[in-house]
Order: sequence, then structure tokens, then C-alpha cells
Amino acid sequence: MLQTSARLLRLLSLLQSPREWTGAELATRLDVTTRTVRNDVGRLRNLGYPVHATRGPVGGYRLGAGSSLPPLLLDDEEAVAVAAGLRTAATGSIAGIEESSLRALAKLEQVLPSRLRRRVNAVQTYMVTVPPDRVGPTVPASVLSTITAACRDRERLRFGYQAHSGEASRRDVEPYRLVSWGRRWFLVGWDTARRDWRTFRVDRMTMKTPNGPRFAARDLPDEDLAGYVAHGVSAAAWRYRARVIVHAPAAVIAERLPAAVGPVEAIDDRTCAVEGGAESVETLALVLGMLGADFEPAGSPELVEHLRLLATRYRRAAGG
Repeated sequence: MLQTSARLLRLLSLLQSPREWTGAELATRLDVTTRTVRNDVGRLRNLGYPVHATRGPVGGYRLGAGSSLPPLLLDDEEAVAVAAGLRTAATGSIAGIEESSLRALAKLEQVLPSRLRRRVNAVQTYMVTVPPDRVGPTVPASVLSTITAACRDRERLRFGYQAHSGEASRRDVEPYRLVSWGRRWFLVGWDTARRDWRTFRVDRMTMKTPNGPRFAARDLPDEDLAGYVAHGVSAAAWRYRARVIVHAPAAVIAERLPAAVGPVEAIDDRTCAVEGGAESVETLALVLGMLGADFEPAGSPELVEHLRLLATRYRRAAGG
């Protein structure tokens, strides 16, 4: 059984999670009686922590918001996870949070015990992140905040947009979700002029103020918005596309095929279809050759011709 001071810290850590705990659940976690839990909650209140309790069969305890909230309490795995996340954020796709992430990481290290500080330092020392100049276009944190606030408040967004082709346009969109995919941020929204769902790369958006009027919520175009965005983005981004029948289960090919190439659709237990895309037919042929399964291009003479060229080249290389 934990000593009183250690038990109070553990109780605070549990109460900081975004849920409500029953007295019995807390007693089980702390290996004490429910009466001890009630006494410990009273001690926390005396120390100024706003612990709220609700009565009834589904009642419980939760930590309220306020200026007297305790410092963040993390166990070992949580501390390492936070350190890794902050280190990644410092060189990620969101502009303007690099310094904040590093400051937060420095503060975290100051309050960690020595055994845990060594683990966090190891994460920083041996974890390599992609430099900002190689990540690609970044998005200001303020823009992400503006978009998510509009999603929450159901306010139309007005912005200028530059398409993949370079064509510029003005858009009036009902925003619904932000999706992070492949180090890019995408907005899924209803385009009022085109009367259809559209996906927009946030780094190509130029926000206009003020926001438009409020709107009534619509049903989302897909329950799996990450998959919806991945499919739409891969379909629009590549210069060359082809449909290929692969003689292997869809689950196997989905594990081997990079998500950015395109979606995998099961035909039966032993066959699937890949709607693949790449910058060139040469690149797509290379990716398909690494799947480790037989495949047939469907209605793609350019890909077939290049595969014949590769077959001849490989036969010569093999001495055939």
C-alpha cells in the first residue's frame, strides 16, 4: 500500500485524466478502501485542489478547472511520450511552435527525477527528426486555431486557394474537420459554390476575415475521414495513375504498399485492386515490382510498355 503522500500524488494523477472516477474504481487503483479515498479527497480539497463529487449510482470524482490546478503529473511512459512529442513538434509541419516546444521540453526536464531524465535525454540524443527545410510547406499554428474554432462554432470560412495546378480561386466553405496526413494538414469541408465535399491543403489557403455566417451541420462524407482524405489526396496529387489487379490478399498488399500510392480494394480472398499513382510510370512500376506478388495492369498501355522494357533489361542483367 502506498504511503499517504505518495498516494495523494497518485490520486491527483488519476483525477487529472479527462473522465470521472467512482470511489470504488479509485479504491481499486490505490489499493485502499473507499473510506480512505473519501479522506484523501478531503485532504486534496484542504490543499486547494478543486475535486468535485457527484452523487448517485453513476456518480464519482473529477478534478475541476481553476487557477489552483496542480502541476502536471506524469508516470514514466507518459513523460517519455511527451518528450518525444515535443521533440518532434520542434521540427514538424506547424510553424511558430518550435521555440515553445523546446521551452516546454526544458521545463519538463527540470522537474523529472534523475532516472527519468536519463531516459528523456536518450530520446533527444538518439532521435533524429527531419529538418524543417526538408519537411515542406508549414502551417502557422494561428491558422490551425482559426480553422478548428470555425469547425467548433460552425462558421463558414472564406479563403483564397491555390490548386495543385496553380489555378487560384476564392472559396466559401463550411469547415468540418482538420486531418493530418503525410506531414500535411487538410481541411475537409462543404464547398458552398460547388455544392459538394472538398479537401483543401491548408498551406495553400489564404484566410479572409471575417468568417461567414453559421451553418447547420451535415452528415460527414465518410466515417473514416483519414481514409477519405488519403484517397482524395492520392487521386489528385499524382501525375500518372493506373488501376492494377494484384494476385494477393488486400490485407497483405495494404501492409506493403505505401499509403501515399493509393488505396487497396479487395476483390476476393486472394485478389485485390490497387488504384496506384506516382510522379511517373517508371516510379509506379518500381513500387509495383516491390509488392512481392503477380499483378496485371488494367487498361494502362503505357505501364505495360514500360514493364516490357524492364523485363528485357532484367533478363539481360540476369544473363538471359
